[in-house]
Amino acid sequence: MANRKTHKFKTEVQQLLNLIIHSLYSNKEIFLRELISNASDALDKLRFRSQTEPAILGDDSDLNIQIIPDPEANTLEIRDNGIGMTYQEVRDNIGTIAHSGSVEFLKLMQKAEQPVATELIGQFGVGFYSAFMVADKVTLITRPPDSSTATRWESVGDGSYSIEETEKDSRGTSVILHLKDAGTNGQDFTQEWVIRSIIKKHSDFINYPITMAVERAETAMDKEGKPVEILDKNGKPAVQTRKTRQEETLNSMKALWVKPKSEVTEEEYNEFYTHLTHDPEPPLARLHVKMEGVTEYFALLYIPSKPPFDLFFRERKHGIDLYCKRVFVMHNCEELMPEYLRFIRGVADSSDLDLNVSREMLQQNQLVTNMRRNLVKKVLDLLENLEAERYEHFYEAFAPVLKEGIPTDWENRDKLAELLRFKSTKSDGQWISLADYIHHMPKQQTEIYYLTGEKMSTLLNNPALEILREKDYEVLLMTDPVDEFVVQTMTEYKGKPFRSVEKGDLGLERIDTKKREEYSDLFTFIQSVLADQVKEVRVSGRLKGSVVCLAGDPQDISAYMEKILRATGQEVPAGKRILEINIDHPLVTKLDVLLKENRDNPALKDYCRMLYDLAVIGEGGKIENPGHFSRLMGEMMSQALYQQAAKNS
Repeated sequence: MANRKTHKFKTEVQQLLNLIIHSLYSNKEIFLRELISNASDALDKLRFRSQTEPAILGDDSDLNIQIIPDPEANTLEIRDNGIGMTYQEVRDNIGTIAHSGSVEFLKLMQKAEQPVATELIGQFGVGFYSAFMVADKVTLITRPPDSSTATRWESVGDGSYSIEETEKDSRGTSVILHLKDAGTNGQDFTQEWVIRSIIKKHSDFINYPITMAVERAETAMDKEGKPVEILDKNGKPAVQTRKTRQEETLNSMKALWVKPKSEVTEEEYNEFYTHLTHDPEPPLARLHVKMEGVTEYFALLYIPSKPPFDLFFRERKHGIDLYCKRVFVMHNCEELMPEYLRFIRGVADSSDLDLNVSREMLQQNQLVTNMRRNLVKKVLDLLENLEAERYEHFYEAFAPVLKEGIPTDWENRDKLAELLRFKSTKSDGQWISLADYIHHMPKQQTEIYYLTGEKMSTLLNNPALEILREKDYEVLLMTDPVDEFVVQTMTEYKGKPFRSVEKGDLGLERIDTKKREEYSDLFTFIQSVLADQVKEVRVSGRLKGSVVCLAGDPQDISAYMEKILRATGQEVPAGKRILEINIDHPLVTKLDVLLKENRDNPALKDYCRMLYDLAVIGEGGKIENPGHFSRLMGEMMSQALYQQAAKNS
């Protein structure tokens, strides 16, 4: 054929095909859902473009998807009259993996010890390639509406594909699968009942008719409209029938979001969620909204039961599809939902939206702004009213994302504050709200104490908590990196300021000034030895049992925040901390005596460095020279045991 060329697949595509073809999947039928979904997207694009270019539809304005099985040839064709593709678009879209999520899917499949569930295919944007699970050859013929030339693409999944210009009578795309043997597939995908069941299960809510020509027995009629009778093999009269082929619509095309809630069953809600997300798990909660008045719109939104794989990807797309009078406008409408609610999936439909609107205009559109404001409040109300167990399930999955709203959404900050949950020194591993924390506060407590860090176990054992435990004050323990931004932004809750346990003088313990003076020489010596590590050595008002801890001034960033910023690639100057010493600890007394007896004792400097290392370890940090620390600890333990043995003898 003219202009026929053969190309190699990009490496990652070939790797993906090899994994799909040679892995054993239990649910191969998913391929049909993916190809129908692609056809639906092509129809969406054409329908949207036709709003400003009506002539683009020509004489073919009934948008649909056709399923054409051929049992004799063992082929299955999925045909649409949508937007089609140009020669270059076919090469760009099918020859390479452009979607970053597809690459992630490939990595996931390569690492998995067990075959990856095919339900993930739709989530990762590699749906077209799923055809090779059931076909040993795939042919694609496509033509855009504004071109007289079509493109033919074909591959047997062997690492290459052919592409050429061809002819096609009408716009749109046909994907023809040359099926493997039914015995290999486990299902015969040319059988009417198989196709019907797959479409009912996976594609019932597609907005366009999915049709298939089916063979039916029809009663033969005479000219007068009466059944024609013939004699059967036993010589008895029987009604004559003839076989005809009729186009039947296989899907319901239910736009659930515009139906009254009372007319939608739980099963239909869940089926629609599965259709939208390809998530095999049912949603955690849903929100079905009909807003009437100055602004009129419908929305059907879902909260997933678990986070999507790409929740924290930079290019993560929002999950709201925008419609106007059931006409698709766009996927992933980020103008309808803030970044911190990007896990919400669903559809929104406004009859007042201008279909000519561009993305730039959407950002300035007052209707869209009102929809966003109302939908956000509805979602936050939904979360607030979830039963405790279900909300805890949600919070475990989505807390780090929800908290992003505190520093970014001033309008809803109070609502978001009520949704926050933390673990604490008294909660025994359970989540508590800020309202619960305040309710438990002793009368004399005026601040909300918190401590941030990487691990809960490290926070619970941080020496800085000792004075607060003695006072029976509860401390919130925060391990999400975003928590640092939360407390910096909120600063207070219901008039109670947030107070970091590791910063400044907590003012909970009076320090004996006379005793502090007694140790001033020791503190000066320690400061001189640790001048490169600490900016000051102070008497601690925090410690009761431990000998040292590290603290910061109120204006300093915390050690955890410093670590977070460095992890994001930011250059953060190495900040010096304050070394706080418990002057009631017997070790301090012995160090002071040793200093006064022999200031030149080389062991004194080692002991000072050991004090600093103990403070770093106490807050879960890593010391610079663990080998040196281990040697000193060994020597001290040996000396202590020797002295104990000598005393006992």
